Amino acid sequence: MKLALNIEKPAQGSFWPSIVIASFACFGGILYGYDTGSISGIIAMDHFKHVFATTHDALGNPILTSGQTSLIVSILSAGTTIGSFSMSLVGEIFGRRTNLIIGCGVFALGVALQAASSSIPLFAVGRFFAGLGLGFISAVVPLYQSEAAPKWIRGSIVSGYQWAITIGLLIASIVNNSTQHRNDTGSYRIPICIQFAWGLILATGMYMLPESPRYFVKKGMLDEARKSLGRLSSLPPDHEYVSEQLLEIRANYEYEISFGSTSFIHCFTNEGRQLYRLLVVMTVQALQQLSGINFIFYYGTAFFQKSGITNPFIINLITNIVNVVTTPPGMYAVERIGRRKLLLVGAAGMCVSEYIVAIVGVTVSSVVANKVLIAFVCVYIAFFASTWGPVAWVVTGETFSLRTRSKSVALCTMSNWIWNFGIGYATPYLVNSGPGNANLGAKVFFIWGSFCLLAVVFVYTFVYETKGLSLEEVDELYEKIASARHSPSFVPTHQMVSDDAKHAEAVVDAEKTGGLQIERV
Repeated sequence: MKLALNIEKPAQGSFWPSIVIASFACFGGILYGYDTGSISGIIAMDHFKHVFATTHDALGNPILTSGQTSLIVSILSAGTTIGSFSMSLVGEIFGRRTNLIIGCGVFALGVALQAASSSIPLFAVGRFFAGLGLGFISAVVPLYQSEAAPKWIRGSIVSGYQWAITIGLLIASIVNNSTQHRNDTGSYRIPICIQFAWGLILATGMYMLPESPRYFVKKGMLDEARKSLGRLSSLPPDHEYVSEQLLEIRANYEYEISFGSTSFIHCFTNEGRQLYRLLVVMTVQALQQLSGINFIFYYGTAFFQKSGITNPFIINLITNIVNVVTTPPGMYAVERIGRRKLLLVGAAGMCVSEYIVAIVGVTVSSVVANKVLIAFVCVYIAFFASTWGPVAWVVTGETFSLRTRSKSVALCTMSNWIWNFGIGYATPYLVNSGPGNANLGAKVFFIWGSFCLLAVVFVYTFVYETKGLSLEEVDELYEKIASARHSPSFVPTHQMVSDDAKHAEAVVDAEKTGGLQIERV
């Protein structure tokens, strides 16, 4: 198997500007990852409990109830759900770049409210507004990246969003570990306030970058689309190569709108198999969450504490390092191995690892058992980080036609956040002991592992392979291939024409030389 990417050097100009521009948008993942990682440690900090907790244990130590923990953690996901849905309504009004900037502003408001709070109600309101901003950002980043990146590296770049999430988680773990022992509000306010920097960096960068050319085409702003394509290709707007790109995008969009205007209803119709695409990607996003990954990153520190593991903050740091280190191989493999195979391998690997964690956690209680538990949690994270973590966002960003892409991506992102909210809210009740709780403990991994087993069946049956296709060629794939199982063998029409032309040329050459050139075909 070849180990190098199939780099398609453009006939004119350079692909580097588009790669750099699309890659910068990955920074949006830092905001999401850092927030997720910071709250995991914050709710386990002694001083945070001292300020916010309203109940105490038998020894008089302040504790957060399951209801308070659920509210603090999951209210962010409620905000992101509403934010991502709002993006489906306003996404075509302001454009990809502007919506990212707006999202950063709303996120900053939420961070300010959290930093200023000294009670759970105001803290929860701040988390909700931060979630609104993250919902905007998470719905736009894969969309912007997919429309700006070259097709031969699009999957790797969109995967970079997930890598940024893992880096954000790791940074949060390092910061939490550094401030946890402070005996003042700085223990949790410092990790919270650092988030201002992430929002400022993303907003400033997006202000300087171009809007998506496909967005401009959709709005009929062809001159602006030319300028954007020129910046992405390092060519003048009136260059012939830019004109060819613009013509292809415009022709595809005009073909789509020839069927009529676009509304939410079109996301749920069988025109171009839009409903099929929507349901598949929404399920992929749901299964990504139901793999249980955010149980580790929302509640990992508390889970390791209750499992009798010493230094749970250090263990949480280790799991985040594994998450960061194992994501780049998936970013590479998504263009070499493909989307379907990675999702299948990842789901199977997570399933086995989680069943082992559950069995060990239920049957054995010792130092050795804890080491095995930690080891297979790390193996599970490695499988997720190199497969479902990045690939779910790749599938989301490149599956839909231009006509419905903004609305469909927003709906699929909303699906991710709905499940994120449900899992974040329910997990304390599932895992914790005490009245009203299920007290599952490590047995909860049986649930996550079973959903991973379901994911294997679902991917094999329904998820199409889109590796190496332009966004316009993806439409042709869904029109011509009826079964996802046959999608890896799909060849776009223009490529077939090109191959036929090369074959004919080779045959002519061979005839001229008495058949000596046939070996080249």
